[in-house]
Amino acid sequence: MACLEICNENLQGGETKEEREVCTLDGTIDWHGQPAIRSKSGGWVAGIIILLNQGLATLAFFGVGVNLVLFLTRVLQQNNADAANSVSKWTGTVYIFSLVGAFLSDSYWGRYKTCAIFQIIFVIGLVSLSITSQLFLIKPKGCGDEDTPCESHSRLGNALFYLSIYLIALGNGGYQPNIATLGADQFDEEDSTEGHSKVAFFSYFYLALNLGSLFSNTILGYFEDEGVWALGFWVSTGSAFAALVLFLCGTPRYRHFKASGNPLSRFCQVIVAAAKKSTVKMPASEDELYSLDAKDCSMNRGRRILHTHGFKFLDRAAYISSRDLDNQGRGIDNPWRLCPITQVEEVKCILRLLPIWLCTIIYSVVFTQMASLFVEQGAAMKTVISNFHIPPASMSSFDILSVAVFIFLYRRVLEPLAGKLRKSDSKGLTELQRMGIGLIIAVMAMVSAGIVECYRLKYAKGDCTHCEGSSSLSIFWQVPQYAFIGASEVFMYVGQLEFFNAQTPDGLKSFGSALCMTSISLGNYVSSLLVTMVMKISTEDHMPGWIPGNLNRGHLDRFYFLLAGLTAIDFAVYILCARWYKCIKLEGRCEENEDLEHNKV
Repeated sequence: MACLEICNENLQGGETKEEREVCTLDGTIDWHGQPAIRSKSGGWVAGIIILLNQGLATLAFFGVGVNLVLFLTRVLQQNNADAANSVSKWTGTVYIFSLVGAFLSDSYWGRYKTCAIFQIIFVIGLVSLSITSQLFLIKPKGCGDEDTPCESHSRLGNALFYLSIYLIALGNGGYQPNIATLGADQFDEEDSTEGHSKVAFFSYFYLALNLGSLFSNTILGYFEDEGVWALGFWVSTGSAFAALVLFLCGTPRYRHFKASGNPLSRFCQVIVAAAKKSTVKMPASEDELYSLDAKDCSMNRGRRILHTHGFKFLDRAAYISSRDLDNQGRGIDNPWRLCPITQVEEVKCILRLLPIWLCTIIYSVVFTQMASLFVEQGAAMKTVISNFHIPPASMSSFDILSVAVFIFLYRRVLEPLAGKLRKSDSKGLTELQRMGIGLIIAVMAMVSAGIVECYRLKYAKGDCTHCEGSSSLSIFWQVPQYAFIGASEVFMYVGQLEFFNAQTPDGLKSFGSALCMTSISLGNYVSSLLVTMVMKISTEDHMPGWIPGNLNRGHLDRFYFLLAGLTAIDFAVYILCARWYKCIKLEGRCEENEDLEHNKV
């Protein structure tokens, strides 16, 4: 490979075969821009630094996000439906910004620089939120718990609050897809040992994300629920700053891929070139399509992608017309008329991914209920056990424990067992199969939540004016729905991270991770839209709607059952999309000869 040749040129003469193989084979470079030396860069040393960074940054993010719905209702005095919508829109914005970070990373800055810049923005947003809350919003001191209402706030205080949380959204959103991909970059998938570690990294990454939020959901959640909001936000700020320092300390060890240039222009070139040749008669053989020489790799410095069938119209962009031959003879290359087949296949890859990606949005609607309606439902249950008050938001710790348990079970038990049953493949369940299982478990989670709500209403005190603790049903009845969500995450989100990272071209790896984030984003927006529609349709003169301020007078159970039905329909559509999907075919990799049925549900 070209990168190996460059590496060998940088070694001194008289080297042995073993010395010639010290470079990574996937084209990564070190901090100085030289081909990465395997023993001096990347691997689990860099991977662990990134995992610790992710854990600390997640602690900081969820220190704000996990109790944001209660902050809005208790401190800013929003009603339940408005607060749930505000959280959904904010969380959705976090993940929309992941597209911004992915674009800058893949196109211009590279993953390391993008992570560093957005983490700085993240820290600035947290500092601003801590100061704003302490000086403008927590008045009188100690307000914001269940019993002490806060005073009304000035426009300046409200404006600074929203500016702060959306700076946090920008910083965390731009950072998240790139830190996951940067971590995967530390493992050379062309090496069998590191390739296995790369697959395992995504599970440990998601585990680090959940363990990082465990402290936020328990200790920080308890103090914030008691009204000590400023302290909670300052702890989050300190954690984010520590994550940034740790990330910068690992700088000499990281492996990097060069930024590949603006992908939007490459996509547009394919569309325009194909449109210009819409009337030409295509050759019968794909061998006549334009392809760069192997040593040149592809237009974006990545590996060549082999031709696949489907979206045949786009193949016209790689058809060499007589005019193209004349231009090449004069040394003129016009990318708006002729594109190499790898560039055409990049566009095909993204088009094939979109249906799968769209099917994950409804799952994200289910997932986002943990940060909003699950918390409000828990607040309306019996939260005092043996004179100890359990913060409703801390129940998400059962989701985290479920994630940890199921990651262990999958990696140590289910994956080896599935590999033995398949016999032909030791990999076990494919990413698409795991995502399908995640959707099924999500249906179970919503059914469980709906049943619990039915029983909560049965034991509720319907004449209460404040919903918190108004039911004699213990908050621990929520454990199954949180556990189901955690199990579904292991199959859906870990599988999603692996799938999009493996199935996106080399120059769009951060974009692949951003697809995972934007599905969560759109899920939050769809959740907000559903809540608004349900409230508008279900609210009448004598009926307060399904999700009123006093949940005892509503029917939250019906909303949960609605989500279960929508997820079941989404699963049926997903099956069709997964069977239609065709894997990316990279030169020199197993996908070239792999039976595509292996990747189908």
